[in-house]
Amino acid sequence: MRIYLFPWDQHPEGVLNAVTESQVSALELERVLPTLRTLFERDDKFFANIKKRDVEKISNRQMRIPLEIRPGGSFGYFNPDGGDLGRGGGPTYDKAVLNSVFMVEAIEYTKLTDWATDDSRKAVISSVRRLTATAMDEIRRQIDAQLQQPGTGVIGTVTSDTPAGGENVIVMTTDGFGARLMRFGQTVQVFDSTLATNRGSATISFHDTENKTIKLFPQIAGVTGGDLIVTNGIASPTALPALYGVPYHHDNSATGTWLGFNRANTPEIRANRVNGNSAALTLPLPRLAINKIGNRVGLDNNFNPVAWMHPCQEAAYEEIGQLVSIIQKQAKDESLNMYFGGGKQMAGATVKCHFNWNQKRIDFVSDSVWGRGEILPLGFYTTDGRKIFEIRGASGGVATAEIFYMVVGMQTFVNNPAACSYIDALAIPAGY
Repeated sequence: MRIYLFPWDQHPEGVLNAVTESQVSALELERVLPTLRTLFERDDKFFANIKKRDVEKISNRQMRIPLEIRPGGSFGYFNPDGGDLGRGGGPTYDKAVLNSVFMVEAIEYTKLTDWATDDSRKAVISSVRRLTATAMDEIRRQIDAQLQQPGTGVIGTVTSDTPAGGENVIVMTTDGFGARLMRFGQTVQVFDSTLATNRGSATISFHDTENKTIKLFPQIAGVTGGDLIVTNGIASPTALPALYGVPYHHDNSATGTWLGFNRANTPEIRANRVNGNSAALTLPLPRLAINKIGNRVGLDNNFNPVAWMHPCQEAAYEEIGQLVSIIQKQAKDESLNMYFGGGKQMAGATVKCHFNWNQKRIDFVSDSVWGRGEILPLGFYTTDGRKIFEIRGASGGVATAEIFYMVVGMQTFVNNPAACSYIDALAIPAGY
């Protein structure tokens, strides 16, 4: 038997038409991994810590926190041989007051997203079930971010704005947060540096945490360095209408108010501050912060503060420890770890790290003095038992979309500001 091999274009039957992949692509199966990975965080570490505290149920009337703010009595020496003992006095009592603020996380979806993913034969997860399951986590993350602002709703500071393509391209390297307190898709407002002028509102269409950059669409005119990014729904930030966060309670300012008190006239309600002077963390600073608490409320106060900080300040603290570490090398193979593990303490205070924390601050938080009043527990907004609501179209008919809301009505308080201390204006270590 003879076998003839012809070049491709000289085959006696003409050019061969071999089946190509494009002709069988309709037969191929598309592989979708069954595990959904989340490429962002929902950290709520500080809110979770505050949430564990006993909640004070309150109405829409002011909640009152009674305080003994000044000692009393008239001390002195007297003449026991018929002398006058004089008149006396007593302690001064007053009250701190607060009202709840109301926060909402709105989640909306079209019916097609529901129908297209409502069965395991259609999708790896049900999109609506996923939305309802993560909505609670998302609002908790937002509340945690709000706990880092001073009651104004400010969640970022504009360093520069370079408009492009109908959007604001905003870089934020001025404060200690960058873009960390914001979320993609969030509607925000831009105010001037005095919080007097509202330049407009827009949606975050691009969010780059690493490079501290966001884009706002549609573009807001007149945005400049020093402007402030404010949470949506706040008309007058200077009236302090937002949640009272750590910078509100941990503040030694002699201007403004605190829970109804005039800070200028009531030094007893000011917290304790240590100024970092824009320098790197040094060991005397935390000790001074703790000692300031003792100077105000006594050594045997049992407040047991916790040192909350961004991991960058933990790293700065760790580097101080590395400078004085000695490695005792044994005559055998040993592993090497030049870093310290958990269980760190700072001047006796347990160290807790949180990426939402201001990179320039360390706050000594006493859990026993922090609390919250609550008029509306965190959960679904309901009407007549309904949790999910239909959307109306432009015609007045039903639109093929639905919406639900996670809501909460609450406010935080501190019942002893003298037991609070903080270090601010610290230098941010390189790379952060």
